[in-house]
Amino acid sequence: MDDSQTTIAVLGAGSWGTALALQLAKRFKVNLWGHLAEDIQKLRQAGENTLYLPGISFPATLQPTDDLAAAIEQADEILVVVPSHAFAETCARLAALKPDLRYLSWATKGFDSTTTDLLSDVAKRYFPAAALAMLSGPTFAKEVALGMPTAITIAATSEDYARRLSQYLHADAMRAYTISDLIGIQVGSACKNIIAIASGINDGLGFGANARAALITRGLAEITRLGMALGGKPETFMGLTGLGDLVLTCTDNQSRNRRLGLALAEGQSIAEAKSSIGQEVEGIHATREVWLKARKSGVEMPITEQTYHVLYQSMSPRTAVANLLARGARPE
Repeated sequence: MDDSQTTIAVLGAGSWGTALALQLAKRFKVNLWGHLAEDIQKLRQAGENTLYLPGISFPATLQPTDDLAAAIEQADEILVVVPSHAFAETCARLAALKPDLRYLSWATKGFDSTTTDLLSDVAKRYFPAAALAMLSGPTFAKEVALGMPTAITIAATSEDYARRLSQYLHADAMRAYTISDLIGIQVGSACKNIIAIASGINDGLGFGANARAALITRGLAEITRLGMALGGKPETFMGLTGLGDLVLTCTDNQSRNRRLGLALAEGQSIAEAKSSIGQEVEGIHATREVWLKARKSGVEMPITEQTYHVLYQSMSPRTAVANLLARGARPE
């Protein structure tokens, strides 16, 4: 692989997209696309993402652009990192520009907001002949951008494609592992954000470490149930994209989803909490989508259900926790 001749288009200039672009730009040419011209102009002028990753300068190999056609025209790889609710629209725009696209990868976490489909199913509708892949794992954007040690997981429809992506991302401070479970990686990465909201609520209400550990453990159990019902492999949920990502998101305040839960426990509204966080909180969308998906699939997900009631049916966080505690005794 001739790194200097490789161009990667990263679509989505939020914190995670920018962090991945910075990581990739250490070796490759990177076009970082965002849909708002005003925001991209600020990135160009500042030479950094002052909103999400201030103080981390862009190398000369990273070029921000708001022109999607130009971003992907000469790209050897396209990595989509837009919010889940914008994934289908982004695929539609890509299909209009490159209908014969052969490879597509994403680091978006969630389900389709309209259909509750897996994002792989969305991508397949637009690019039925393309190899597809997702990368995920226990990662905070700032730590990746700073070059701190990180491990990620890549799942793809093709073993060769997974290996190629791992070669792009594998570096001194980043280990990229491959798995074959494209369904499991998507379920784990979406659902962990819901449990993180619940964990934040638990801690915000002062219920302590015992309760948090129980939430994480039982949260993993319900994530695994849904994943297996949809065709995922149980071992996926014990790895980086399952247990690893879940523990990270539930226990550290860099997690936007955990901070949302903390804010709700303090009595803030969802709008107030989102405003104070200042970034997309994927768990809000994921809670609704996963709750609907679980009902369609006949999968019991009590933590997800109570989190849904808090976010969408105005239930108080304290009542939601009481409902979980009131559930009958049963085998683990």
